[in-house]
Amino acid sequence: MGRIVDRLLLFVYSLTIGTLSAAAIVGASGLLTDTSEFYFNLSEPAWLRMAIIIVAAVVFLISLRMFVLSIKRDSTAMTSIDQRTEFGDIKISLETIENVSLKAAARVRGTKDLKARIRAIDSGLDITIRAVVDGETSIPEMTAEVQRNVKEYVQTITGIPVSLVSVYVANIVQTQTFKARVE
Repeated sequence: MGRIVDRLLLFVYSLTIGTLSAAAIVGASGLLTDTSEFYFNLSEPAWLRMAIIIVAAVVFLISLRMFVLSIKRDSTAMTSIDQRTEFGDIKISLETIENVSLKAAARVRGTKDLKARIRAIDSGLDITIRAVVDGETSIPEMTAEVQRNVKEYVQTITGIPVSLVSVYVANIVQTQTFKARVE
């Protein structure tokens, strides 16, 4: 509800500021000679009129951008994937799919500090896994296993096709070396 009110206020604000800045541009440029003397004295310096026109034009462009933002639909706010079955609708949140992906990736030996990003595209899910690895396991074999596990597990658990699983190896775990104390 708060988002709707915010968008409505932004719409009204941008419309009002845009109208006022357009009126300032028309008045300062002298396009309407009957009203230009009401706003500005024609004997004012030309640089002042030009400055008013420029500032009003910048404010008009900003209000135009805010107007577009107020009426534009937020397409990045998809928080779930909807599926229709014979019994009704199912909504699975992207957070759930992220957790399922992380669970599958954590089953692969050698992965640590996992993070996932899920995007829904036309052909299915695009999953990106970010991992820190132990440095003792072959990275190509480990990442292939992560990709296979995540794809199969997410498709099995959610029933949503996975089109792509990308693995980004961010770093390797630094092993701590301890020096033996001699006393």
